[in-house]
Amino acid sequence: MEERKRCRGLSPPHPVAIEMNFYPEGYLLDTFENKAAMQTPTALSEAMREGRILEARALMCDSNHDLIVDLPFMKGIIPREEGALGIREGTVRDIAIISRVNRPVCFQVQDFIRDGQGRITALLSRRAAQEKCQAEYISTLSSGDVIDARVTHIEPFGVFADIGCGIVSLLPIDSISVSRIEHPRERFLPGMDIRAIVRSIEGQRVTLSHKELLGTWEENAAAFQAGETVGGVIRSIESYGVFVELTPNLAGLAEVKENVFPGQQASVFIKSILPARMKVKLVIIETFEGGQAKPTPPRYFFQGDHMEHFSYSPPHSEKKISTRFSN
Repeated sequence: MEERKRCRGLSPPHPVAIEMNFYPEGYLLDTFENKAAMQTPTALSEAMREGRILEARALMCDSNHDLIVDLPFMKGIIPREEGALGIREGTVRDIAIISRVNRPVCFQVQDFIRDGQGRITALLSRRAAQEKCQAEYISTLSSGDVIDARVTHIEPFGVFADIGCGIVSLLPIDSISVSRIEHPRERFLPGMDIRAIVRSIEGQRVTLSHKELLGTWEENAAAFQAGETVGGVIRSIESYGVFVELTPNLAGLAEVKENVFPGQQASVFIKSILPARMKVKLVIIETFEGGQAKPTPPRYFFQGDHMEHFSYSPPHSEKKISTRFSN
């Protein structure tokens, strides 16, 4: 086994606290500050002294499940137990490490060591970055806070999104939009940057919502007028009619028609728009199997950073749909 020694001159005596923002992994990779910290050993050492969170791409995961990280002037390694919160405790599986290969990873520099041949390796910790993010950012969140997130993977029941330093939260399918969908892939792609609202917090588990940011019934209906023919998506077929999505937060009702199936694209004529009844009456002109369009970044009506209450319904509507956020 090669002898490893602390590399003098690169290890700081005392860390220096600095103001820090926390982002989903990948946000920092190409920033000027992150690139500057990777230019020289001295700059990397300074980042360690300041306790900064940096990002680089994981090149490979070795047989010990240590991540090898792409640093320009020395080897960087994230030991297995430093690969993610929960690995050391056994509450998180190693797939959380393996899946980071060829992707950006955040980390804090922990130390510099020199092997018997004089080669320097930077010891890095993704776990430490996540602990800092959890303590200084995620623990301060409240229900109703609007935050940045990045979709990491998609399941039939919802999407998982990185809300900071690779810490993932669930956005359930029923909270994605007012208009119901069969699968979250109809709205999102892995890697898509979104805004989300904190729906609930239980311990360290944060659950997200999204539909409240996509506008009220009135805000969505304002884009349409009676007499127009517009595009839509067939969402469901009931005995009393066919629901056609016009926007993610607005659907109209058309009469039942033969050879119409959920998921089809449609052209629909708008007969009337009735705010008091919160209804859009439609006539299906034609449906076709055009294939599911590639999801596009959502349009957000709400631009603030906190929401106490969301009322989807028009003020004088007979039906009331609302969300109240509280801890």
